[in-house]
Amino acid sequence: MRTRLILLAMSAVAASGAVTAAPLALHCPASSSYDLTVQPDRLVFDRTGPAPTRVVMERGTLATDGTPVALNAEDQDRVTLFERDLRALLPRVRQVAQRGVDMAVQAIGDEASTLQLSPATRQALDQRLAIDADALRRRIDASHSTHDWQGDAARQLGNQFASDLAPIVAADLGQQALQAAMSGDLDTAARLRDQATDLATTLQPRLERRLLALQPQVDALCPSVERLAGLQQGLRDAQGRPLHLLDVSGRPEPQR
Repeated sequence: MRTRLILLAMSAVAASGAVTAAPLALHCPASSSYDLTVQPDRLVFDRTGPAPTRVVMERGTLATDGTPVALNAEDQDRVTLFERDLRALLPRVRQVAQRGVDMAVQAIGDEASTLQLSPATRQALDQRLAIDADALRRRIDASHSTHDWQGDAARQLGNQFASDLAPIVAADLGQQALQAAMSGDLDTAARLRDQATDLATTLQPRLERRLLALQPQVDALCPSVERLAGLQQGLRDAQGRPLHLLDVSGRPEPQR
């Protein structure tokens, strides 16, 4: 799987545009099987298995599955730097996520402009979009754990956008189609009905293409992620097993 250190950003991007599979990826040779929770005084990594299932870093100390790990001076420095650098990375992750929300809102607004909606419908659409986008931005700012974005969370947020916005647009297009049919313009009526029906499926690929503009900002996270992967190299859990908070392809585990 892609590294969960940027799961927050990618999930938010996906949800912000009602896109269930955003075409963005972190182009770094790193992945993780752990979730991350950032607390004021510690970092907590957890997973269902294999052991260690819980790793805690706290002010230069390390504990795995509840057992403190004896660290030499070098490893204490590694843990301290890992904590510092990861905390420094999180605001950048949030910034990318917030930018994704902004881009999706702009894209939806641009798409709406091509539909010739009534002024009242466009106002209702803009108001609903602003409410949902603000709620997502607040959720991004308040989140301190990748658990907040696991499972169907991003999909549910995307569905919320769709369920809030699609009826507004569909009702307007349906009214336009009715008016066209009543005036005898059956071709226009059919086109508008098809447009309303196909809106969800045709909008998604267009939003995905717009969100590709975010890729350079996503890629800019890579050096920091790779530095974190380098800092954890050589660390071991309380049982002496190599600690892989980040699994980096092509990097051998140093001999100790």
